[in-house]
Amino acid sequence: MATDLVNQHCRPCEGGVDPLSPEQCKKLLEALHHDWTISDDGLEISRTFEFPAYSRTLGFANAVAWIAISEGHHPDMTVRYGQCVVSWSTHAINGLSDNDFICAAKVDRLLNV
Repeated sequence: MATDLVNQHCRPCEGGVDPLSPEQCKKLLEALHHDWTISDDGLEISRTFEFPAYSRTLGFANAVAWIAISEGHHPDMTVRYGQCVVSWSTHAINGLSDNDFICAAKVDRLLNV
């Protein structure tokens, strides 16, 4: 299923649709790397990525930004020396959508190529 997510593209979401159910989120989460987690409130998924140098962390953050711009769906990122936390949520619906899992799969692919 991860391959399926990677090959999909985000659809614009301006609200007016329901967020994914906890069951849908759990199923989609299974298609991602096991380090992705769903927040306790069910509003976002996040993963912490670690790198041996700040330059590698920044390179990764820029690659995530490129995915976000290409897909029109933008994460929250926290960048520190050797670490980048990426969190996806669909703010327009106050929860998770397919877009969050599609983008997370594309981020996973960055490290698996």
